[in-house]
Amino acid sequence: MTFTVAIIGRPNVGKSTLFNRLVGKKLAIVDDTPGVTRDRREADARLGEFRFKIIDTAGLEEGKGDSLSKRMRDQTDIAIKEADFSLFMYDARAGVIPLDRHFADVLRKAGTNVILIANKCEGRTQQAGLFEASRLGLGDAVPLSSEHGEGLGDLIEAFDEMLLKLKIDPDLGAEDDIENKSINIDGEISDEEADESLIDDGLPMQIAIVGRPNAGKSTLINRLLGEERLLTGPEAGLTRDSIGVSFFYDDDGKDREIRMFDTAGLRRKSKVQEKLEKLSTMDTIRALNYAEVVVLIIDATIPFERQDLSIASLVVKEGRALVIALNKYDLVENRQEVMKDIHESLEHTLPQIKGIPIIPISALTGRNIDKLMPQVFKTYSLWNRRISTSKANQWLAETTSYHPPPSVKGRRLKMRYMTQIKTRPPTFAIFANRPDDLSRSYQRYLLNELRWDFDLPGIPIRIYMRGGDNPYEKKGRTKAKNKKPVKR
Repeated sequence: MTFTVAIIGRPNVGKSTLFNRLVGKKLAIVDDTPGVTRDRREADARLGEFRFKIIDTAGLEEGKGDSLSKRMRDQTDIAIKEADFSLFMYDARAGVIPLDRHFADVLRKAGTNVILIANKCEGRTQQAGLFEASRLGLGDAVPLSSEHGEGLGDLIEAFDEMLLKLKIDPDLGAEDDIENKSINIDGEISDEEADESLIDDGLPMQIAIVGRPNAGKSTLINRLLGEERLLTGPEAGLTRDSIGVSFFYDDDGKDREIRMFDTAGLRRKSKVQEKLEKLSTMDTIRALNYAEVVVLIIDATIPFERQDLSIASLVVKEGRALVIALNKYDLVENRQEVMKDIHESLEHTLPQIKGIPIIPISALTGRNIDKLMPQVFKTYSLWNRRISTSKANQWLAETTSYHPPPSVKGRRLKMRYMTQIKTRPPTFAIFANRPDDLSRSYQRYLLNELRWDFDLPGIPIRIYMRGGDNPYEKKGRTKAKNKKPVKR
């Protein structure tokens, strides 16, 4: 990307709608409620032939001290400094209001390069609001409708003039897919006779940070980045969008590219009533679906609740690798009891995924942060684990010989063949003569033995039972059918 653009303006003028339009998909949450966006969000965008990075920002508001509006304003100021130029938006329906004029003065005095946009100019009904652009002193406004996509041609011309002014050579003509690259989590794998513990596909590792509100998710990401990238504070529910940030982490001398998503806090479904919180919850679940490793943040100062288990269960159900970070551990007095309670709750509630790693940390002070990421890499490696067919069949023969499956109606169950059909998570198929008759208890026995013998703790494992006809039965019938009568 050759240049960066920031979208700025007062709350509820349509910044996130334009952001989604230029990115090509609904990344940012859009709602009629003012102030939905709080953190700055970055993505690759396209306008005509231009390819660039775009930054969505919170609505411009005045704030003092350590107030929420002041912290939001600081995030916007950082975006303006990072951008080559900004798109200053105002609502043509409402016209230019004093808050628009105030921030236009701030931008003009700072010498920021600005393209003025009069949004919500559907049709010709908003001409009066368009003519008020002269009151801002930022030149003529580009009439635009972010929601309906009207006026993008005029915006392309404005981009062209701005790039010529700044002497920026744009990235033109690339027809490649600008969407965020995702991992194929269900790709078929080939049968290899050697185990592989990690697939290096050249793409960044996707990590989602989830948990209840105010558990310390944004603070943890800021600690890993070494900067105040995300909005934090004592208020619960600050994060609304799932914000993705990219960085490199030193893994034993090798820089690993990470794509980490900060998500909104997940509350009980019965407590989620407002539309905006429902949208935030949906955005969090979407980030979880795209993730490879999920770090569940648990507040150690609050008793381990059912909601934490529900989130962990959701992660396991989606087949993602799970690591639990026990945050604010330095504030706990009875640490051993807290850790024991969490282990027992996980063993009782999620018996199908034993050995989930739990790392006690303090995101605020940085305690044990250096132990979290190595555990994430280890869990990711196990999640990509491949077991050769020969070893799988040898294990199946030894396991069923030591503890044969129970007979059903006097008939013996025979397991003939086993192979790994997928990774992410490790998924196996076992072929048997009567797979539907195999009890669930014996399937759990196979799963636990597989996890123990191949050292696969803390990750989901799936075993599917499949039926198969006798491979010699069809050949025998064919020979009998084609056998020629003997002449006597």
